[in-house]
Amino acid sequence: MSTIKVRLKRGLAGRLYAHRRIVASLGLRKINQVKELKDCPEVRGQIKKIDYLLEVVE
Repeated sequence: MSTIKVRLKRGLAGRLYAHRRIVASLGLRKINQVKELKDCPEVRGQIKKIDYLLEVVE
């Protein structure tokens, strides 16, 4: 199974509640924290929804 690395590049202050919940469900807590997640359609959809907060690390 392939994986994808994402990094939280912006803070969550003033963001929509739903977007903060998505960040938490991805396991991200702090700015510049990197998580390795499985590359599946569900995770891709979450990343697309909050792409302005995340950066995909290659």
